[in-house]
Amino acid sequence: MKNLFTSRLTVVKACILRTVCAHILVAEDNVHQAELVRRYLEHDGHSVVVVHDGRAAIDETRRRNPDLLVLDVMMPLVDGIDVMRAVRTESDVPIVLLTARSTEDDVLLGFDLGADDYITKPFRPRQMVARVRTILRRTGRARTTNATVLKVGDLTVDPIRHEVHIKDELVSLTPAEFRLLAKMAAQPQRVFTREQLLEDGFITARTVDVHMMKLRRKIEQDSRRPERLLTVYGIGYKLV
Repeated sequence: MKNLFTSRLTVVKACILRTVCAHILVAEDNVHQAELVRRYLEHDGHSVVVVHDGRAAIDETRRRNPDLLVLDVMMPLVDGIDVMRAVRTESDVPIVLLTARSTEDDVLLGFDLGADDYITKPFRPRQMVARVRTILRRTGRARTTNATVLKVGDLTVDPIRHEVHIKDELVSLTPAEFRLLAKMAAQPQRVFTREQLLEDGFITARTVDVHMMKLRRKIEQDSRRPERLLTVYGIGYKLV
């Protein structure tokens, strides 16, 4: 008991709170520009995925369900305007348009189609980051997260790098799986009900069960006999 208390106290003392942390998709065909945006957003604490054409932007938005989309207008395969039309038929993800087009008609078209902000090139990266932060707060997609690396046995969860390791091996998780695991890793041994896990945006209790099953396949030696992610029958789940 004393060791457990000391360990938790050490984690609390090490905590550094970031007021904004989000999963952001950047769609930009200019590799140098995309890298600049990615670097500044990651420095602000966000996890970032970059794609370089409009078709990939649509596919990744569907697959990853990001908290925010930074979208260049002039892209190959499918341009940004058509990407936004497609995304808006099935998602309310905040969209920041990034473009060299700066006429009033272009700006109004962007907003009419559902853009949350419109940033013209050339732009100042720090101002772009500040506007992204403002949109995340305004839309309720800002997250408060722990910058401390979380350790549960030989399992390591890094909220800033958005990485999970077992010993020294990187484990590939979807954003939904990562959010579930990070939430439980912040409070090991705690039993989470399905309703508490639903607060992270899962649609049904059955969806939580499916994600837990997939997580077990990735973090357990034998998913049929889990040793880390346990079911507490009639209540929910806990990470030990």
